[in-house]
Amino acid sequence: MSLDLTNLLREFITLFVVIDPIGSIPVFLYAVSHVPPELHRRFAMRAVLVATVVLLVFLATGQLLLESLGLHLGAFQIAGGIILFLFALSMIFGDSKPAIEIESAERNHLSGAVFPLAMPSIASPGAMLAVVILTDNNRNSVPDQAITAVLLLGVLVITLALLLLAVQIQRYIGETGASVISRVMGIILATVAVDAVLVGFVTLGVLDLSNAPTISDIPTR
Repeated sequence: MSLDLTNLLREFITLFVVIDPIGSIPVFLYAVSHVPPELHRRFAMRAVLVATVVLLVFLATGQLLLESLGLHLGAFQIAGGIILFLFALSMIFGDSKPAIEIESAERNHLSGAVFPLAMPSIASPGAMLAVVILTDNNRNSVPDQAITAVLLLGVLVITLALLLLAVQIQRYIGETGASVISRVMGIILATVAVDAVLVGFVTLGVLDLSNAPTISDIPTR
């Protein structure tokens, strides 16, 4: 990947979409509804810290686990892309992320910052898969993977900042606004997911996309 700005932006957008910081705001507000205001900052920091540890563990060991099972990376990329695509469809057509996870919080009596805020709201299954796919050991060097880790930490810092400003943000966008943003992100994620499937076929040697145009190659008027 090196310092290719296009790839950096693509990875950042992918991580931002799958982590969905804005979609976590209503979940946070519901989870802290019975928590003293002076503890809200600690609550948000704990949730983001737990999510950070989980995602970094997946980033560092996810592919090693895959290889220890003797599975082909291309197969994982295809399976991961399909799962991300289904995840995207649920964001577009299903209940919004906040609605699903607020319901989980109700069922579990606000069990704290770990569930459902850290997992699965911030460190979602889609985010776990994404960090493994983005740090493919066969295509990315250790410095490249370190860059992905920095981008991941950047998105998590943004997530923490949004949670700390959650009350003010909610006044402006409301639950409807959060739902709309989540669905737009779902469309972006669906595109990323299809691309992951195509890359998986290329990795397996089934498909050759060397001559396929990218969006940046399409001429504009």
